[in-house]
Amino acid sequence: MQTSFSLAQLADADISEADRILRACVHCGFCTATCPTYVLLGDEDDSPRGRIYLIKEMLENAEPARREVVKHIDRCLSCLGCMTTCPSGVHYMHLVDHARAHVEKTYGRPLADRLLRSVLLRVMTNPKLFRQALFAALLVKPLAPLLDLVRLKPLAAMLRLAPWRMPRGGMASPSVFPAAGPRRGRVALLSGCVANVLAPDINKAAIRVLTRHGFEVVLARGEGCCGSLAHHMGREKEARSAACRNIDAWTRELDGEGIDAIVTTVSGCGTTMKDYGFMLRHHPGYAGKAARVARMTFDISEFIHNIKYLKYVMRPPLRVAYHPACSLAHGQRVTTAPKEMLSKAGFVMKDIPEGHLCCGSAGTYNMLQPELANRLRDRKIAHIQEIAPDLIAAGNIGCITQIAAGTQIPVVHPVELIDWATGGSAPRALEGMGRSDTIGNRSN
Repeated sequence: MQTSFSLAQLADADISEADRILRACVHCGFCTATCPTYVLLGDEDDSPRGRIYLIKEMLENAEPARREVVKHIDRCLSCLGCMTTCPSGVHYMHLVDHARAHVEKTYGRPLADRLLRSVLLRVMTNPKLFRQALFAALLVKPLAPLLDLVRLKPLAAMLRLAPWRMPRGGMASPSVFPAAGPRRGRVALLSGCVANVLAPDINKAAIRVLTRHGFEVVLARGEGCCGSLAHHMGREKEARSAACRNIDAWTRELDGEGIDAIVTTVSGCGTTMKDYGFMLRHHPGYAGKAARVARMTFDISEFIHNIKYLKYVMRPPLRVAYHPACSLAHGQRVTTAPKEMLSKAGFVMKDIPEGHLCCGSAGTYNMLQPELANRLRDRKIAHIQEIAPDLIAAGNIGCITQIAAGTQIPVVHPVELIDWATGGSAPRALEGMGRSDTIGNRSN
């Protein structure tokens, strides 16, 4: 794609990077077939190629973002399916993130929209506030249909996504969980914000699997939200602040007792953490440390897949529909490890038709764009029902929450199944299935 940025504009490192990305695009349109919003709406401006043109024009003209442009950028899920199919290697993720930062700086959103985004960012990244919000949502959850009628659809979506019972308490940081038997290594686990409140059993399962196989697990002092939510809202100051806080926490562990890896059970967080090196590439105090942390970051499925000789016990051969979270499959290009890991544990893996399309979660997307998100969720669930699984596995808390809100089929994290298969208890979501009994042992 031909661009016409001035030399003065190209002196800005972010514009220079945007120029490089734009020039890689060859207008081929392969991305349109894998873009969820284009598949739903058929609007060129709601495809990656269309958004690229809109972003190019906005940045070249150095103009404040227009309402129409913001509409189409806001509709982007950042699922990154376009990056998987792009033959030219266009790094759409970095381009749309820069566009969102430009929107945040130059566009005056309506007051209600500004308030909603600020509240979501404030509440969802603070575990104490988020827990309080879940309790409040539980009390008024039946009012969701009424909120739809008065056109308060984002609030209705929040209530529908909230669980019907309060999750059990998460884990406090800092904490150290010693390895069972001889120590093979030491890893830091991101406790996170949303997942640690909404589904604390996931991190607990990860800790049991890791310690059971010889890894000491540390929840580093001072770590917290990875910065993803702020980053995808264009709030770069908050995103970088969160990244720096985590980098400091993990650097203290690296320079202290040492860690061999940093793992996360939330693939959305992992995609951002693996991008810390790019996010802070120009930061004089953090560029090197950020790159180091990014290199050491692994999704839990990646890390467990590389452990040799897991201590399996026999489990019923449940049919598992594996939902490849976009942040894992497209953002991190981790596609085979989760399925191979579960298959080795004895589960019967089933690919979901049209599995490359997003479920509609995408961070806060299912609250900010609930109508499109619900259409994508219903499309995803319809395809899941075609293969009649016993349960669904997904490696991202957003996907788990989104899909579970529209189906009675249990939805679990892969690490919960691995914990079960290596000696732990059955995932809570499988209670009542009558299939959680151990029926024997098998060798490594």
